[in-house]
Amino acid sequence: MAEAVIAEDAAAETKPLRADAQRNRDRLVEVAASVFAERGIDASLEEIARRAGVGIGTLYRHFPTREHLVEVVYRREVEALCAAAGELAARHPSDVALEEWMRRFVDYIATKRGLATSLRILLTTNSTLFSDTSGRVSQALRQLVEAAVADGTIRGDVDASDVLHALSGIYSAPDTPEWRDRSRRLVKLLMDGLRFGAGNPAKA
Repeated sequence: MAEAVIAEDAAAETKPLRADAQRNRDRLVEVAASVFAERGIDASLEEIARRAGVGIGTLYRHFPTREHLVEVVYRREVEALCAAAGELAARHPSDVALEEWMRRFVDYIATKRGLATSLRILLTTNSTLFSDTSGRVSQALRQLVEAAVADGTIRGDVDASDVLHALSGIYSAPDTPEWRDRSRRLVKLLMDGLRFGAGNPAKA
């Protein structure tokens, strides 16, 4: 039945131009990110297609399985988080860039709190996805930490892995209504600790 509906929708739609197809795909990913955040990754794919303004056949042409769509959404959001590291570093002093990126990291995690179990299963069953995305996040954080150590705006004995472990403790805290506000306060406390004893730039 589902296959028949997909085939019918696909036949009913005119073949899009390459640019149109890309716009449809981008719109589907954008809408899926919003719907997954609202309802979890088991949300209706039909609703995602409807809200994106396309037929279900278009969704399946771009994303043959739910897992494929979830993976693309997850990768896109991780890429945006990692890209923010370079953008912040270009606009702010090193320690300010690090603090703002950690706030964004907390905000990103906050939108995924309801998806924690489903995402954990996905990452466990897709080792490539886990290694790729965790590696990129670690590298983004490492660049910010090393820059702040180098110019003396945070203490010189700080390692990026230590900061990542501290952030892990923050986002592993029990889910409560005040989780985001409390996590932001903890990021501020973490930065206060990183700045304590700063002032001696690392030697090249």
